[in-house]
Amino acid sequence: MVIADGMNEKGLTAGLFYHPGFASYEEFDKDKVDNTISAQDVTHYILSQFTTIDEVIDGMNKINVVGVIEESIKKQADAHFIVTEPSGKSIVIEFTNQKVKIYDSPLGVITNSPNYDWHITNLRNYVNLSPVAIPTKKIEDMDFTPLGGGSGLIGLPGDFTPPSRFIRAVAFSQTARKTTDGLDAVNEIFRILDNFNVPLGAAEGSNISSNEDNMKSATLWTSAWDTHNLVLYYHTQNNRRIRTLNFSDINFSPEDKKINHYALDKEKSKIWKIFSVDDWDSSEDERFVVRRWIE
Repeated sequence: MVIADGMNEKGLTAGLFYHPGFASYEEFDKDKVDNTISAQDVTHYILSQFTTIDEVIDGMNKINVVGVIEESIKKQADAHFIVTEPSGKSIVIEFTNQKVKIYDSPLGVITNSPNYDWHITNLRNYVNLSPVAIPTKKIEDMDFTPLGGGSGLIGLPGDFTPPSRFIRAVAFSQTARKTTDGLDAVNEIFRILDNFNVPLGAAEGSNISSNEDNMKSATLWTSAWDTHNLVLYYHTQNNRRIRTLNFSDINFSPEDKKINHYALDKEKSKIWKIFSVDDWDSSEDERFVVRRWIE
């Protein structure tokens, strides 16, 4: 079992992100086997051992992480990680030149390859971006005004590559509206994160099999963590309704050794019930059809 995205009972969260072509782990040394874990175990290790970022930094510098073939993808699991504590302090953990490297992450953003410091340097190419609309410009006797809202963000990359998604994540998170409470913040988070959903087939190319199970790059789920109230919010590719899991309702005592498994979706189906609103008080041409999601 690989934990890719999780939170422990203290509100510490950790996420595994694919890092192909750049992750470089230590060589396995049988003399250090008692202090060695695989990359697939890092998230589990962090969430089961630590409560703060400082503890994570200290702990990760004391263990050896090696590359191991992951059966689900039939190759080594190249990964890097982001860890956040309830205070908002965040770090990114990477493995470069067979050594662990830990970065402070004040922006709280991560995507995939290349390395985190490259993404931060690349931000300099977009320092012109602004939430403020571009003003009207006069050239000769002509006035040129922006064609619509959002002109301050002209040049924001819109493709699905990790560098482009990193820039969008920083731009959207840094210009997000102020929220009033936890639920309002969660609503705003999903408004932002839904800009990053990779559609089925878009990343694999037009020649990919129509079998959705083979489309590994499409977004399968989107999650948000309330680290103060210990609540997981998520929706999936098959059901856009946001669902919750309250960690306060879970027994984390050492005596309770049971592991509970829950499917993200009870079934992968997209079923709509369609009905007419016959009693709507309007003219016939304004009558509309309501589509209701059936879980």
